[in-house]
Amino acid sequence: MKKMLFVYNPHAGKAQITGSLSAIIDIFTKGGYLVTARPTQASGDGMEVIKELGEKYDIVVCSGGDGTLCEAVGGLMSLPREKRPPLGYIPAGSTNDFASSLGIPKDMKDAAEMIIHGIPFRCDIGAFNEKYFTYVAAFGAFTSVSYGTPQQIKNVLGHTAYILEGAKQVGSIKPYHIKLEVGEKVIEDDFLFGMVSNATQVGGMKTPSELAISLNDGMFEVLLVRSPKSLADIPDMLSEVIRLDMNAKSYLNFKCSSITFSSETPIPWTIDGEFGGDRERVDIRNISNAIGIIV
Repeated sequence: MKKMLFVYNPHAGKAQITGSLSAIIDIFTKGGYLVTARPTQASGDGMEVIKELGEKYDIVVCSGGDGTLCEAVGGLMSLPREKRPPLGYIPAGSTNDFASSLGIPKDMKDAAEMIIHGIPFRCDIGAFNEKYFTYVAAFGAFTSVSYGTPQQIKNVLGHTAYILEGAKQVGSIKPYHIKLEVGEKVIEDDFLFGMVSNATQVGGMKTPSELAISLNDGMFEVLLVRSPKSLADIPDMLSEVIRLDMNAKSYLNFKCSSITFSSETPIPWTIDGEFGGDRERVDIRNISNAIGIIV
């Protein structure tokens, strides 16, 4: 009998797994797995459990929001590549961006069935200094909305909670002066927002089709929004941002396998919807085909 480590966040997404847990474990059992189920006890708990026990199992499954998935990926990435079991994911958060990119069903039982009958898809994973991320590392306008919204409010209001938290932050948007290093190229400018991503959806919104997203090409999609140089430039900048005009002067977008961000003052970063720390320097690199996620 095959062995499964099932790590789940009991509080994610209105605690919806509570009513489906027995049915999910039954699906896994009928699929031929001996299941070890572990509810996470605190932030970072899922990563530590998978780091310690993951290589002893035939498959690791996690359930929760994007932050839970990020923890699972961090745990697996701490294992030698040849000892990393495939990863199944049952989305249970309020947004579930990466699940949408992979076509994983939103219905928890359907997602569990897919884990039994699906196949591993080798995905790129991001290294963010000493951490790992699954699909996005970002800074600037509204990037703190996810981790700044209390879990209790998310459980009650769902996606509306993010909108309300974002509205509170409108008056505090500020630019950051940043130097970018991409290979031999150096760019220095003021930016309101920056995102290094590997997903077709971020923050519940589809990424622009011009970015031609691939989840296993060894490349990230980088998107930055420049700060307006004067008050007269603000209307044009807002119009370009709303239209998502990737050719507009407000945008800077390109693909790369690695990039370095430097600033004189610490900048708060978000990694997969969770706080990634205040950083003066961030080195990001793509680890190609690092983990097999069941699809």
